[in-house]
Formats: sequence, structure tokens, C-alpha cells
Amino acid sequence: MTSLDTYRFVRLDGDVLRIAVATAGKGTSLDFDCVDEGTAALRALTAGEIRAGAVLLVGEGANFCAGGNVRDFASAPDRGAYVLDVAHRLHDFVRLLAATTVPVVAAVQGWAAGAGMSLVCAADIAIGGQSTKMRAAYPGVGLSPDGGMSFTLPRIVGTRKASELILTDAVVDADEAVRLGLLSRLVADDEVQTEALRVAAGLADGPTSSYASIKALLARSGDSSLSDQLDAEAASISAAAAGPTGREGVDAFVEKRRPDFRATR
Repeated sequence: MTSLDTYRFVRLDGDVLRIAVATAGKGTSLDFDCVDEGTAALRALTAGEIRAGAVLLVGEGANFCAGGNVRDFASAPDRGAYVLDVAHRLHDFVRLLAATTVPVVAAVQGWAAGAGMSLVCAADIAIGGQSTKMRAAYPGVGLSPDGGMSFTLPRIVGTRKASELILTDAVVDADEAVRLGLLSRLVADDEVQTEALRVAAGLADGPTSSYASIKALLARSGDSSLSDQLDAEAASISAAAAGPTGREGVDAFVEKRRPDFRATR
């Protein structure tokens, strides 16, 4: 098993893999020491070298993530080459977030701008606070999106609304973010990380194979016909019913007891 003892920005909170994506020391801009550690940890999770039932994305500071470090962009001798490198590193992380079979929860306090907003869109569940704000931020500095925003945002809010949000660089407040589906729900500002961890821990204690199947079905639904999706659902629920997790869940329901999904792993 892979040890996380040498990691600074990744740790296990029980069965939750907690990954910081931004730090106060970097002004809560996207921290690539965090990203690189997160990528390594997610690879280990996918390979079974780390055991976790959920992933939690957090920012260590006033904001979840205020976007890329534009000062670093400006000081690079070759700006194009520098941004290409950091985009590839971020995209390795996003690909692994998309590929992981466990639920991904984001604790979105303060600002989620630029790449920070992209990472919120990459999560399965996003918990925000009353003062949370989101902004594409790319056109404000003459850039185009990265982190998957041009893929995930239209699937969350629709193509027309995604175009408006990115092109006008609109600031989306917390209530509007919930209405659009960018955030799952809101809690008090000082409870965002606590509540997001509670949600992630609850998921980590649940039917992990069921979650994997749910995520796989949702991931393919955008490119699938209804008939093909129905076939995929039938195959998935049949396999679940025959497997240990489905058997435990159904038996527990019939026996009027709480299912012990941990025993089925």
C-alpha cells in the first residue's frame, strides 16, 4: 500500500482522500505542488494502492481556488510553453478525478474562479457557503478555459448559459450557483469544509460498487441513445443484484436492518 506520510497536501481522513488544491501561501491560486501530489494520490487510489471510499477537494485558505497564478504566467520566459506545461499537469489531475470510481466532493468556500471553477465542475457534489462566488475568469486575462470547463460546464448549465458565463466573465453568486446546478447546496460559510467532509465520509461508508456503477452510467448518458442507456442500466442493475453489495442491500431492506456495505468490500 502507498503511504501518504511524505505528502504535504494530501491525507486520509478516515476513508476520505482529502486533496488540497490551493494554499494561503500561494494566495489561494491553484498550487501545482498540490495538483502533482493529488495526481499521484489519485493514481495510487485507482491502482488500489490507497484505499478510500470518497475524494474531498478543499482549498487551504479563504478561497477554494482563485484560479491560476497569473503572476507566474507573466514571469515565465516562454509564456506559451509554461502555460502548456501547467495545463497538462492540471489535466492529468482532472482526468483522474473523472476516472475514479468513488464519489468526488468539493468544499467550495469563498471564490472558485478559473481553474478553481473547473475543478468544482469536475466534482460529483459541491458544497458551498453563503458567500461563495464563481467566475470563469479566463477572458478577463485574455485566455481560454482549461481544466475541462468547456466540456463540463455546458453539461451542467446548458450550452447557451455556459457560453454566456464564460464569454461575459460573469460573477455567479452562491444562490445562482445552486440554481444553475454548479453547487449542490449551501451551508454557513464556516461550515463548508465540515459539511463537505461529513458528506464525503457518509459516501465512503456506503455501497462503493453501487456508486461506481452510478458514476459510469451518468458518464455515458450524454453520448448515449435512450435505448442504449436502458440496455446499460439493465446490465448494470442485474450485475449489482447478483453481487455482494446488492445482495446485502436487498437482504437488509427485507430484514428491516441497516445494511453493512463495508462487509461486502
